[in-house]
Amino acid sequence: MTTIVGDDSVINRCLIAAAAFASFGLASSAALAQTAAQSTAQNLAAPAAAATEVGGVKFENSVQVGATRLQLNGAGVRYKAIFKVYAAGLYLTAKATTPEAVLTAPGPRHMKIVMLREIDANELGKLFTKGMEENAPREEFSKSIVGIMQMSDIFSSRKSLKAGDWFAVEWIPGTGTVILVNGVPTGNPIKEPEFYSALMKIWLGKSPADSSLKEALLGKNAAPSGNARGYN
Repeated sequence: MTTIVGDDSVINRCLIAAAAFASFGLASSAALAQTAAQSTAQNLAAPAAAATEVGGVKFENSVQVGATRLQLNGAGVRYKAIFKVYAAGLYLTAKATTPEAVLTAPGPRHMKIVMLREIDANELGKLFTKGMEENAPREEFSKSIVGIMQMSDIFSSRKSLKAGDWFAVEWIPGTGTVILVNGVPTGNPIKEPEFYSALMKIWLGKSPADSSLKEALLGKNAAPSGNARGYN
């Protein structure tokens, strides 16, 4: 009978190696599980595809106004001839495809305008006033005078609006119209609902500042038409 020298030693070494391999496998599995869990957590934490881009400006697909979440109704670019003046996005509680539906939409409403070129702010305020007068019925415009004066003061207090500057018009039920410049509220809310209606008709009225922008704000795809007046 042949005796194998060191038989017990070989067996012991094999057992140790097997234990080490098993331990390594468990550690690797744990590491993989931890990595997968971290990846899942990161994916859950990451926001959903969150913006619509027009004219190089990204508009979030939803914004919060008070306790209400609003959805982007439409966004487009205001052209003057071939020049881009500003990009605008309209936010509502529910989809609206007509001016009437926008102006009677329940809850808050939010219109954001981002400048794409530098514009004299005082001149822009005057053009807004002209656009309101051309689109609003006489009685509605008359009831908007106090608000128009306040809006004019807001714009005249600034020398210019530069590319990248933005302002927003918010309608808040029970409060009125709030105008924000670069995210900061300016002055007191304008309470008259006629002012908000007349102001929005600059873009949504029968003689809008830009007909293609009107269609875009109503969620309709519209190519630039060149049918634009002034800079409002």
